[in-house]
Amino acid sequence: MDLQKNEGVLLINLGSPKELSKKSVRQYLRVFLSDDNVVDLPKFFQQFILRLFILPFRPKNTLEAYEKIWTKEGSPLIISTESIANKLTEKTGWNVEYAMRYEEPSIEKALHKFKENEINKIYVISLYPHNAMATTVTTELETRNVAMNISNDFELIFTKPFFDNEEYINAMVNSIRPYVENKSYDKIIFSYHGIPKRQAKKTDETGEHCFSTSNCCEVENDGSKDCYRSHTRIASDLTAKKLGLEDDQWEIAYQSRIGPGWLTPFTDKRLAKLPEEGKDNIAILCPSFISDCLETLEEIDIRGRETFLKAGGKKMTYIPCLNDSEDTINLLENLVRAS
Repeated sequence: MDLQKNEGVLLINLGSPKELSKKSVRQYLRVFLSDDNVVDLPKFFQQFILRLFILPFRPKNTLEAYEKIWTKEGSPLIISTESIANKLTEKTGWNVEYAMRYEEPSIEKALHKFKENEINKIYVISLYPHNAMATTVTTELETRNVAMNISNDFELIFTKPFFDNEEYINAMVNSIRPYVENKSYDKIIFSYHGIPKRQAKKTDETGEHCFSTSNCCEVENDGSKDCYRSHTRIASDLTAKKLGLEDDQWEIAYQSRIGPGWLTPFTDKRLAKLPEEGKDNIAILCPSFISDCLETLEEIDIRGRETFLKAGGKKMTYIPCLNDSEDTINLLENLVRAS
């Protein structure tokens, strides 16, 4: 399937501060953490926590974290996403735009470009492999809302989460294999971005399946089909099996928690504990993200490494995200063609 002149592709990633300044970081955090699909608390409590406990203090620490990964060209996340869009255009000849769910370049600007170019049928790809309220759900809702305010002629086609797509699994395997082939690790860690357990439960259509048993994620039914935790486990298992890993050679952990009640085990706790268990040579990857970003480059490759080495670990190998690899471009092309 080749796209027609009135068809285009919109790639959407999470977002980043516009520039390396406390003001820009504060604005980004304000918009991001005001999203009801990210902080799903009653609005009053959400804003109370945000304004009194987060915005007065967190921007300084977050800015310091961004300073460690920022490049001359800007935010690594935006650079990677732009490169993905450009390479997809070069390979296919399609009209491809990219946007961030939060801040710039905005979804609104991308849709206005499509309108100006008389493109009204748009294939929208959220660059998150797994379903979650704070990623795929909020992205679709926001894109639909913005589109309605720009044109009644838009036809939006959203690709489904591709966590179990064979091409995605192959891309993951190809990205990991060079780091593990002919090398011995005590453990390979699949570190996913965490979410509150309550958000996992909200995607349970049955209302009673999620966390009801220890293996609820392995049971295929209406309770697990849209579950983020289930998606991460399925994707990890498919990837590990294709790599030929035994069950004791890898594990899943969840990073970036904010407060209690989030998915466990926690990545930082596992990094501190693994050396005690005799696992002092590990590899770690972050499959929640297509593009490397603050949560991968600073939280894992810098802070996570420090935690592991301080706990007695000897070597930690960080495996980069898929970014703008040839496999990524082929995957996105085929997601569109299959839509």
